[in-house]
Amino acid sequence: MVSGRRRLLLLLFVLCAAAGPRTAFSNTNPQDAAALRSLMTKWKNLPSSWGKSNDPCGTKWDGIFCDANGRVTSLNLFGLNIRGTLGDDIGSLTELRVLDLSSNRDLGGPLPASLGKLVKLEYLVLIGCSFSGPVPSELGRLSQLVFFALNSNKLTGSIPPSLGNLSQVTWLDLADNQLTGPLPNSRDHGNGLDQLLKAEHFHLNQNMLEGSVPEYLFNSSMKLKHILFDRNNFTGPIPASIGVIPTLQVLRLNNNGFVGEVPSLSNLTRLQVLMLSNNKLSGSIPDLTGMISLENVDISNNSFTPSNVPSWFSNLTNITTLTMQSVGIYGQVPQKLFSFPELQNLILSDNQLNGTLDMGNNINNGLDLVDIQNNKITSVTVYGSFKGQFLKLQGNPLCNDSLLSGTMPCMGLQTEAPQPTFDVQCANPFIETIVFRAPSFGDVANYLYKLQTDLASKLGSCTPNHLGLIPYSNDEAYLNVDIKACPVNQKRFNYSQVLNCFNLTLQTYKPPEMFGPYYVKAHPYAFHDKTSRAVLIGIVTGSVLLVVGLMLLGFYALRQKKRAQKLVSINNPFASWGSMGEDIGEAPKLKSSRFFTLEELKLCTNDFREINAIGAGGYGRVYRGKLPDGQLIAIKRSKEGSMQGGLEFKTEIELLSRVHHKNLVGLVGFCFEKGEKMLVYEFIPNGTLSEALYGMRGIQLDWSRRLKIALDSARGLAYLHDHANPPIIHRDVKSTNILLDEKLTAKVADFGLSLLVSDSEEGQLCTNVKGTLGYLDPEYYMTQQLTAKSDVYSFGVVLLELIMAKPPIHENKYIVREVKMALDMDDRTNCGLKDVMDPVLQKMGGLVGFQRFLKLALQCVEEVGTDRPSMNSIVREIELIMQDNGLTPGSMSASSSFSIESRTMKVVPKLPYSSASTSSTAFDMNSRAFEYSGVFPSSHGSLKP
Repeated sequence: MVSGRRRLLLLLFVLCAAAGPRTAFSNTNPQDAAALRSLMTKWKNLPSSWGKSNDPCGTKWDGIFCDANGRVTSLNLFGLNIRGTLGDDIGSLTELRVLDLSSNRDLGGPLPASLGKLVKLEYLVLIGCSFSGPVPSELGRLSQLVFFALNSNKLTGSIPPSLGNLSQVTWLDLADNQLTGPLPNSRDHGNGLDQLLKAEHFHLNQNMLEGSVPEYLFNSSMKLKHILFDRNNFTGPIPASIGVIPTLQVLRLNNNGFVGEVPSLSNLTRLQVLMLSNNKLSGSIPDLTGMISLENVDISNNSFTPSNVPSWFSNLTNITTLTMQSVGIYGQVPQKLFSFPELQNLILSDNQLNGTLDMGNNINNGLDLVDIQNNKITSVTVYGSFKGQFLKLQGNPLCNDSLLSGTMPCMGLQTEAPQPTFDVQCANPFIETIVFRAPSFGDVANYLYKLQTDLASKLGSCTPNHLGLIPYSNDEAYLNVDIKACPVNQKRFNYSQVLNCFNLTLQTYKPPEMFGPYYVKAHPYAFHDKTSRAVLIGIVTGSVLLVVGLMLLGFYALRQKKRAQKLVSINNPFASWGSMGEDIGEAPKLKSSRFFTLEELKLCTNDFREINAIGAGGYGRVYRGKLPDGQLIAIKRSKEGSMQGGLEFKTEIELLSRVHHKNLVGLVGFCFEKGEKMLVYEFIPNGTLSEALYGMRGIQLDWSRRLKIALDSARGLAYLHDHANPPIIHRDVKSTNILLDEKLTAKVADFGLSLLVSDSEEGQLCTNVKGTLGYLDPEYYMTQQLTAKSDVYSFGVVLLELIMAKPPIHENKYIVREVKMALDMDDRTNCGLKDVMDPVLQKMGGLVGFQRFLKLALQCVEEVGTDRPSMNSIVREIELIMQDNGLTPGSMSASSSFSIESRTMKVVPKLPYSSASTSSTAFDMNSRAFEYSGVFPSSHGSLKP
């Protein structure tokens, strides 16, 4: 009996001892372990610690954190380059507080509704993946959620109103997706974003959201710091309720369709960044009086009522960047503005500023850019301390003077300092990009060191003195900084180090305030050497080769032959020409052009992401890209699987590889690989002439600029007709094929329909009529004869577009017939053009040379080709018109008859109490005489007393 009791006690002791370690080591809850094993089956590239046991908590799988009960509370697999999908099993991890799968760009598929079961979740962070489909409405059940970040994915559909139930959320980020529809609000949808009273961040930028922003979306009880609504399709007025949020620091509403007046924002005394550019706002320019914290303001390209320079210019004492391009302001810029200690960039181009530009004798040393191009400035007061390398004056009357037309400020040039970097070098650096979406400064050079010091302090335990920063901006006006870290005393970082040191997705790092809101995306990183695996594979492969060596010997000669064929293919990118149905004739014959691989072009366009698409046509799409050396390029990519484009591809690549002229778009290279046909051009940033004329670019072209564009285009065509060998006929001259670069220099583009005259001699029948309706030569239809005069006719239509700013065919009217009818009504005087002429030109008045220009355009569109002038004659005539207009045509082509003398400029000071006055186009001086020889100003010249 006693022995039986002893045996029972002993059994109980063993059972307790066996159970004890399980509790002590927090062995994983079976439900959670099963869920993780299921996720493993859907994912690749997991940490090596996963799957070594069935106990994620006990054996410490990387990225897994558990509580004392063996429940998984955190799943953090940031930056592992995981591939796969997120299955419904994620909903079984019901004790999760943190779910961070950011920077796994190959992790995608739809977001499962089972995420709504994670009711204890506080951090949902899926940044920089490839999740697609709608945002599940079930996410509204996550009542404990504080941090909600699904930005930089491929999500579609509308924002579910149920997110209004996330009453604890402070960070809401759905930016950089493809979301559509209106913003949900409680009045219209029962729930909405107006219920998120604890939210400090509304980041909804870079989507396709639409409709008006409800007036009741905001209220004074909110704690919002950042409202990022930029780059959407919002319409209607800006809600006045934005102006009552006392905590607001960043407001970005730019690049939308907002209309009406800007509501009062004077109560936003903490606001540092205000971006309202590229909307349709009207009424008075917003009054920013009293907003003393403002550092970065951009209200450009709106339709405000023209007004004098606002008085609040002189009160923005903390301003670093002030951008007010094309807002209709006139008058003189206050001298006080240039002395503000923080001012770096002042951009006031395309306005009506007039009189004298007087920046004073106390110019801030940190001033990096003053852009006052295309205004009505007649003189500049120059002081002894003045240096003009930051000044842009092109397009002002001041620059019409022949003595000043060649100076750096009047040519729109600027001495650019090299981009600062803090780079480090090692074999296996970890790199991640931190994207600042609303920096309050303009010149990164002044702040990069502060960021580097701050980050090094934050990450010091992992990378002492081995942290590099490489800044660059993108087209969304965001600041990207690559953080480059090198491991210390080891070959590479392990995953635990990356997770503990570099995972900034949860906003644990607080940068200096002027950098504003940010997010982080990691670059793919190889955490483990493959040496041991490679050795094993080598041994096995060697054994197999030893066994089959005799068999391979018999195939040696055949293999050598194939290898030779492969080398020929590599050296000849067109070796496969003719294998596709659209490959016409012989392979292209190139004089000089760079061959790009498909992978190179994918890399520089971020895999041809939609955000990089800048145009489309019958041939395919055009994408913007950036080469590793920083050069911007435009890539014309044929439609996938298209049976068109072979002839156009061949024609354009052959022509552009042999012609080089500053008024022809330059071909950088091409790609012909894996069925892809792509042409790579220099990037022309200001779009097409048609976009500029029709107001799609926010650019107003004055008369002198239109003359210059006409001259540039004519020179390009004249080069094709008379200086290319053999001569070339373009066959598709139109305003959409004339591109404008950063200086609005025109370049003729798109040679897909062009022909060498040696291939199709003038007068030869050409039955396959090519070109664009409205630009086609009527003689071309009747005779089916192709001549250079067909290009002249099309160019004449472009000249009429420059006068009327209308497409060739609009409202069932043909521009040529419309102009001729208008002139016939008034005996061919320009009075008859008032009803059809561009209102912008009518307002300008004083269009010197207009009659000659109109006569030239009508000569170009004569019905009989022999009555039309040649392109060389057109070039000479436009040059003479520009000279009559007081303009300098610039450096001439081979066909030009005008040249510029190199002169020495001497500027005489304004003398007090003197009756003599200076020319309105001269630099006014202050109490001292200066003399300058050569180009003014330059890095090697200086003003001398």
